[in-house]
Amino acid sequence: MSNIKITGKISRVSNRLAIHYELLGHLNDVALPMPADMPARKNALWEETCFELFIAVGASSRYLEFNLSPAGHWNVFRFAGYRKEMQEDTAYGLLPFSVRRKSGVLSLSLEIALEGILHKDQALEVGISAVIKYRDGMTSYWSLSHPDLQADFHRRDGFLIEL
Repeated sequence: MSNIKITGKISRVSNRLAIHYELLGHLNDVALPMPADMPARKNALWEETCFELFIAVGASSRYLEFNLSPAGHWNVFRFAGYRKEMQEDTAYGLLPFSVRRKSGVLSLSLEIALEGILHKDQALEVGISAVIKYRDGMTSYWSLSHPDLQADFHRRDGFLIEL
């Protein structure tokens, strides 16, 4: 696998959440999907290079999964509990985010409103992750924490950021 790293920032102001990812390094070794002419909601984005964000409110077992493709495609799923009752979250009819590519850097930024997810005084638990596919067929799974030997981004003990 190539020499890459992922950095980023996340912040919350009232009921708005902003996240920025940067994939840095030898990106010629990474299988990056081509930018889409018409970015749209798509399934199975985790089968290629994809950035993910998991959001839960306090003690609730429910959570959201955001999938963001460097191609511009996206999806949001709602879960009733750990991998239970997965449904597309139709509250998000559009998920505009920006993707920038330059030599050795891929940047992806998203800002979303949290109305309907939580009240402004509720705490969020957030998990940040990425699936990186390489041109040689290998895949790496990136997260702030892998609580188990097998990568599983849905585990709540991996939602390490509190906002």
